Amino acid sequence: MTNIEHKLYIDTVIRRVETARLRVSGHHIVKIVAVSKYSTSDDISTLYSIGQRAFGENKVQDLKAKAVELDELPLEWHFIGNLQKNKINNLLDIDPTLFQALDSLDLALELQKKLEAKDMTLDCLMQINSAKEESKFGFMPQNAKESYMTIIEKCPNINLKGVMSIGAHSDDTKVIKDSFNTTYSIYKELPNATICSMGMSGDFEMAIECGSNMVRLGSIMFNK
Repeated sequence: MTNIEHKLYIDTVIRRVETARLRVSGHHIVKIVAVSKYSTSDDISTLYSIGQRAFGENKVQDLKAKAVELDELPLEWHFIGNLQKNKINNLLDIDPTLFQALDSLDLALELQKKLEAKDMTLDCLMQINSAKEESKFGFMPQNAKESYMTIIEKCPNINLKGVMSIGAHSDDTKVIKDSFNTTYSIYKELPNATICSMGMSGDFEMAIECGSNMVRLGSIMFNK
């Protein structure tokens, strides 16, 4: 695919985001994070050249390698994967723009310790397991608000910016939509929350219509 063909292809993706956004409101803004975990640095450079700035990785070592390789580009890196405690310092060395998968109180407390030791702060989203699926990480919906407030109180070096969730793993549109609505209703109750990150390549339009203002698009952005 040539650069021109890729740009035309990305334009159709952006049009789909715009159409879904406008169904909510002309004032509703949606940010696209291109999930580059299966893509190369060259793929990222190509997307950068046609205007994409925010990229997401789900493995610390991959994020580090690509951040180093593409250091000359002013990219916005998001870490979207499950973070093991022994990888916290490695992530903080990269200093990503946003950590989207803060999925437990234990992790928050450990992250706070490491941030305090480095005299750093980190913008984070709290991950909610809105569909209550055993295969997914995150806070259960019934505990989410209380846990959010606990993190604000006990972890001053963590800047909570809102929430992230993954849509229900289901073929039933209503089940998926319910999971997005659950996350959005929690998001609306949280003090100073500005980011509701929901929606991936297969369900981002539904997520936006349920209130998402940040979508994580992988295969559809890289045409894979």
